Amino acid sequence: MRLLVAGGARVDAGKTTFSTGLVARTGAVGFKPRAGNDYWFDHDDFLQATADGRLYGKDARKLAAASAADVTPEDINAVHRLWRPSPGGGTGLLGKEDREFLVDRVGDLFVVNGTVELSDSVREALPLADAPRVSSVEEFNELMTDRHLPEQRSLLAEIEATERAVVESYADVARPFREIDPDAVAVVEPGRVRVYDGDRYAKGCAIASGGPDAGQLEERVGDVTDLIEPKADARLPPLSKAERGDPAAVADAYEHAYDAVLAAAFE
Repeated sequence: MRLLVAGGARVDAGKTTFSTGLVARTGAVGFKPRAGNDYWFDHDDFLQATADGRLYGKDARKLAAASAADVTPEDINAVHRLWRPSPGGGTGLLGKEDREFLVDRVGDLFVVNGTVELSDSVREALPLADAPRVSSVEEFNELMTDRHLPEQRSLLAEIEATERAVVESYADVARPFREIDPDAVAVVEPGRVRVYDGDRYAKGCAIASGGPDAGQLEERVGDVTDLIEPKADARLPPLSKAERGDPAAVADAYEHAYDAVLAAAFE
């Protein structure tokens, strides 16, 4: 069984809270194929990971901790990107408005943005001495082919081999892998979850992208959900910080929503 959790809002949709509860409810392994955090806004998370010379975010950490299997954040998260605000605005190397990427962790290796000056805390905390530096989009695309894509394919194979998997997407991207047709999809936003049949959602993704040969790599959630009707639409109550940090408590609070997800998966 493979369940996909996507976000109806670009940020702070509540995907990870919903995913950890779903992992606890189903005894699944949680996966976060791609993730990122900000050196400035998520500095405590950066410090926690880099204290051991590692780079991961709180989403992957929470999913790994909630999972039935003994997995690390890196086991379930193939690519993690560290961002920071771009001084004076601008788009940075990868074209993100007002922020620039610093470092990618790709599996156990790293890729460094050669157009920025890394802070001492980043250089000293991570093993970057032999990491390749990229200074153009062309160089980065070449490295993506050599490093990012193989790591993503390896994680995809792991997900496919897992009996029960909950896969959390990132931002408002409709699906992290085209190759996986989920049994059911939960689209989460603050206070609400819409549940979709997996086959219909996959077909909606194909239509939104213009078909498999259109060349668009990522569909946005809104473009997909505009095309299909949900199987269920449920309200999500607000949770305290303590509840959000306890997957079993989330599973209890969102029981009605998880019932709808599982009903869609087994219909």
